Amino acid sequence: MFKGMVIGILLAMVLGVGGVWFYFATGRAPVGVTEPPMPFEKKLAQAALNARIQRDGPKESLVPADETNFLAAADVYKENCAACHGLPGGNKSTIAEGMYPDPPQLFHGTGVTDDPAWETHWKAENGIRMTGMPGFKGRLTEQQLWQVSQLLANADKISPAVKAALTSAAAAPAAVEKETKKKQ
Repeated sequence: MFKGMVIGILLAMVLGVGGVWFYFATGRAPVGVTEPPMPFEKKLAQAALNARIQRDGPKESLVPADETNFLAAADVYKENCAACHGLPGGNKSTIAEGMYPDPPQLFHGTGVTDDPAWETHWKAENGIRMTGMPGFKGRLTEQQLWQVSQLLANADKISPAVKAALTSAAAAPAAVEKETKKKQ
């Protein structure tokens, strides 16, 4: 009887793994950005991301949350982040509209102002798999990563001067492209 139960459990496991493999290998899994998510996809991805961020733990910011760093971060943000995450008062870019999952519009609603700066730093430094969010480690300096993280953690408190720097004529290429298309 015990032997039969073990064989039954093993057979169930093999059939389960085989069924998952069949689901993916035969093209049944939704992989296009316009398709609905797979069952439990969001929950599993978010749980894994949160666990990893918590495991790595908080880091102390290299820069204070002040006007000088926010102004420096504005240029870095426009160049590297705005195409997907938007600008204050701006619309979603064409790039952002075509992404799945939707990239958060960081200057609309709460953005990531409810997250500590170290968490935003982790996400910007490492990126997030299967979301389109690249990792900027080695592409931006540690100081730039912290400046942008501090800016985003305090996005709901930025001064008019920082908003003006973010929305100045040197806006992100995707935002300029979208505005140009609207006018045509």
